[in-house]
Amino acid sequence: MARHALKKRSKKAGLPPGSLVHIGEQKTEAMKFSVLDYDEQNCSETPLTDLDQCISLRGKPSVTWVDIEGVHDIQALEKIGHCFGLHPLVMEDILNTDQRPKIEDYGDYLYIVLRMLTNGSETGEIASEQVSLILGENFVLSVQEGAKGDVFEPVRNRIRNGKGQIRKLGADYLAYSLIDAVVDNYFIVLEKIGERVELLEETLISDPGPETLHLIHNLKREMIYLRKSVWPLREVVSGMQRRDSTLIRESTGYYLRDVYDHTIQVIDTVETFRDMLSGMLDIYLSSISNRTNAVMKVLTVIATIFMPLTWIAGVYGMNFRHMPELAWIYGYPAVWLAMIFVAIGMVIYFKKKKWW
Repeated sequence: MARHALKKRSKKAGLPPGSLVHIGEQKTEAMKFSVLDYDEQNCSETPLTDLDQCISLRGKPSVTWVDIEGVHDIQALEKIGHCFGLHPLVMEDILNTDQRPKIEDYGDYLYIVLRMLTNGSETGEIASEQVSLILGENFVLSVQEGAKGDVFEPVRNRIRNGKGQIRKLGADYLAYSLIDAVVDNYFIVLEKIGERVELLEETLISDPGPETLHLIHNLKREMIYLRKSVWPLREVVSGMQRRDSTLIRESTGYYLRDVYDHTIQVIDTVETFRDMLSGMLDIYLSSISNRTNAVMKVLTVIATIFMPLTWIAGVYGMNFRHMPELAWIYGYPAVWLAMIFVAIGMVIYFKKKKWW
């Protein structure tokens, strides 16, 4: 299971607010910058090779989507932030990749933080990265941590092919589409978790073992992380609906309500899985306890059967000179018959009482 540990902030201790320090996974790959500029009639997609050119991206009548992959190059991000007039606190939050989902209004633009969750390609574990969205008048900036792949390719294809309403509407609809892509991918993650829960249930019923307990604890940790990622997102989408910002049109509010409904469905599913896993943990502990009790019951019955046999063997194992049975020719087989009779009698008695 992926361990979603809190990323260390100790190197920021004592620094003034707005200090740009990258907190997160250190990468060596170069950052990627891509620009999608479109209106209802035209669409152009180009990589951004010279960051000084980003000044020309502001103030255009068309909608501009600047997608940035990677946050480890502080100087490059500073240039982007200067081009689009981003507040130092926004730049600081972009570099701190352990932010909780939130929305902040800076007047000319909105700053939105999301957690993008995907299924691991090999192990099936959940991979997570922070996505920062800056929604302006005619532009959207999306800043990803730089993990391989994202969930925005369907949005890119809709823009390229002119499908749907995305090229007819503004930047706020683009921001909605990106949030919707993130939330929709939560359902894919939950489907995979649901399959793992079903397999775990079958194992729990058929042959629970120590590895079963390990899997239960791993899934419970995944659910805790999912809950921390989704619950604040509900507040983000709700805040976008209620916010009196000119950047979000009334028509986009209807679509945001749909995203809000999807978020509630994800939360309900997460809570259902958490309850199921808690119940499975109780079932596991009960089954292990019952198995231990069954073993102890068998051992107790066996020990009880052998108690009188041990007593008989002990009596006739004493080395007294005058024991009449010792001189009897049938003494040995008689003792054996007595011991066998006692053992069979006790077994029949236990069976009758349903103790065994």
